[in-house]
Amino acid sequence: MKKFIRSLGFAWAGIAFGVQNERHMRIHVLVAAAVTLLGAFLSLSGMEWALLLLTMALVIVAEMINTAVEKVVDLASPERHALAKTAKDVAAGAVLLAACFAVFIGFIILGPPLWQVITAGSQ
Repeated sequence: MKKFIRSLGFAWAGIAFGVQNERHMRIHVLVAAAVTLLGAFLSLSGMEWALLLLTMALVIVAEMINTAVEKVVDLASPERHALAKTAKDVAAGAVLLAACFAVFIGFIILGPPLWQVITAGSQ
């Protein structure tokens, strides 16, 4: 049990590092918080919440993996190298794809009820 609790501490330290040191991680966390507040306001269904939470988690996890790849590449190859650049670019591309699809999913889930709220207020 002590090893498990200790490993949780390491995991939380990794999350804290990402939030404290990576600007994009802070942006993803702020957007996730905003989406959560908007979702609460719009009274989403359980399935809609599940999809949004999964999507937000995917983006944040991708950002954390990207950070890990960048740090390991910097450690292994402090000088510029084409393979190091490729590894970093691919990891960053994964985050970009996850974030773009998250935006699409957000529009699909949040768009219709938000549109109803907006149009109901103008009648």
